[in-house]
Formats: sequence, structure tokens, C-alpha cells
Amino acid sequence: MSIFNYKQRNNIVLGAIIVLGCFLVYALSGLFSSILGAIVLFTISRPAYIFLVEKKHWNRSLVAVMVILTSLIVIIIPLMSLCIMAVSKISSINRNSFNLQTWIDKIDDYAGYNFHQPHFAENTMQKLGTFATDLFPSILGSAANILVTLLVMYFLLYFMLVQMREFEAALLKYAPFREQHAIRFAVALRNATYSNVLGQGIIAIVQGTLLANGFLIFGLPDPVFWGVIGAFISFLPVVGAPTLSIPASIILFVQGHTLKGVLLLLYGLLFIGNVDSFLRMLINRRIANTHPLITIIGVLIGIPLFGITGLVFGPLLLSYFLLLLEIYETNRMAADRLERIRTGP
Repeated sequence: MSIFNYKQRNNIVLGAIIVLGCFLVYALSGLFSSILGAIVLFTISRPAYIFLVEKKHWNRSLVAVMVILTSLIVIIIPLMSLCIMAVSKISSINRNSFNLQTWIDKIDDYAGYNFHQPHFAENTMQKLGTFATDLFPSILGSAANILVTLLVMYFLLYFMLVQMREFEAALLKYAPFREQHAIRFAVALRNATYSNVLGQGIIAIVQGTLLANGFLIFGLPDPVFWGVIGAFISFLPVVGAPTLSIPASIILFVQGHTLKGVLLLLYGLLFIGNVDSFLRMLINRRIANTHPLITIIGVLIGIPLFGITGLVFGPLLLSYFLLLLEIYETNRMAADRLERIRTGP
């Protein structure tokens, strides 16, 4: 006869599950980007997959492969190409190229005389260098790590799609809350994913394109490169691509092109800034409302952990965390109500 009763045995098993679960999380921490990437791609591609498999009766394995190839062509390869281009350009810049030190000195003289900021350009270059180093570590790392991350991500995505109904049923079965709350959480998770990935992606593309066109129109060098940088920083709702028009306008002022500088500043802060606000309002109304603080704090958390993908994964993780807190609070309130009903007044 066992010395433990049923409740004690269950607590021991629960403790073992928690210990092993923590160990597995630690062991899989290096593949966390792959897991999160697979979840994001699954959430985005799920409606199309259901339509083709369940409505059109296409082969599920074929559709899963099509989803993988489409995401490679539309998302992964362009993003990797832009990151490599940005890193290559940043690495090639030094203070002797393009008379960069001369421009820094001129801008510092101008800012010191007019705004009492004699080291404005010097400090800005140092901050940009630190930001770029933090932003692109995964691209600057080995190609083998990137390849492994992509292989694991697509391996997980394939089986999540092919066995979609079984996968979702298992999530409902083992979810630590009621089915209706689990479904509500799934809907909120989908909306948060669409808002942070699709919504912010659209904003980034539009802002980067507008910024590149502005630099091209006003005769500034490397408009495509700066458009790419603007697209990356547009994930920050307070900073955004329009802020790049400020140093660019200062360069035009220093060159003596005062009118061009004023027009570029107005183009960046008023036109691109208002387009950004309009797109965010439209996306928040149609998909989900992601608070700017969630985006900013999420980016600050995500970049050190995931590199360039932290621009997306950071806010996404923070949104998921807040959703879990909301579900927990709902469950706690429901449990309190049931307890009051059971015990009576």
C-alpha cells in the first residue's frame, strides 16, 4: 500500500512536470525564435490553409509546402536581403568615406551655433552605431545558425498545418482555462499577431518607401538604404521613419539648401508622420488596437533577445503576456463568484 494518498501523488507528479518543463524550456531556449516564428506563420496562413484544404479539398501536404514556399519568397528572402544590404552598407561606412568626418564637424558647428548642441552629430553617430549593432546580431552571426533556425521553424510549421485540427484540439485540451476562454484567447492572439506582424509590416513598407522617395526627390545620397533603415525603425511608433528627415534636413541646411531642408522637414514630419498616424488608426480599427507603449517596451525587450526579428517578436510576446494576464484575471473572478455562490451569503 502506498504511503501517499491520491492528492499527494498528484502534487508530486505536478512538481515533476514543472521541473521537467523548466528544463525543456531552458534546453529549447536557443530555438525559441523558430517556435515563435512557426506560431506567427501558422496564425497568418491558417485561413488560406483552411480554405484550400477544407473548401477546395486540396492535398494538405501540398498546401503546407505551398505555404512554406510562399513565406520564403514573400517574407524571409526579401527580409534577409534587406538586412544583409543594410549590414553591408553600415559596415562599409567609416569616417574617411564620403567625407563623413567633415559632415559631422559641419553639423556639430551648425548645431552648436544655432541650438547650443556642439556634439549633436558625434553623439548621434555613436547611438546609431550601438543601435545597429544590437539590431542585426543574427545577421552578423554565422549563416549556420540562421539556417538551423529556419529549418526548425518550417519543420514545426509543416506539422502544425498538416495536423492542424489535432494540434488545435490538443491546445484546447491542455489549456489551463475553460474552452470558451481558450477560444477567446485564440481570437485575441490572432488579432494581436495580425496587428503586430501584418499591420506593422504594412506601415514599415509604406514609411520606408515614402522616406526613400523623399530622399531621392531632394537629392540625398543612398535613398534606398535610408528607406530600408526607415522601414526598420518605423516599428517604433514614437520614433518612426519621419525622424530621419531631421538629420537629413540639417545636412541640406549645412550645404546651403535652406528651402530644400525646410521642404524635406515638412515632408517627413507632416506628410509621412500623418500617413503613419492614419495607417495606425485604420489598422487598429480593422484588426486590433496595440498600444504604443506595448510596441516600444516590446522592441526594447525583443532586440537584445532576437536581434532584427525582435522588432516583431518583442511586441508580440508582450501582447501574448498581457492576454494571459487578462485570461487569468477572468478565471480568478469566475472562481471567486462560484466560491461565493457555494458558500452562500
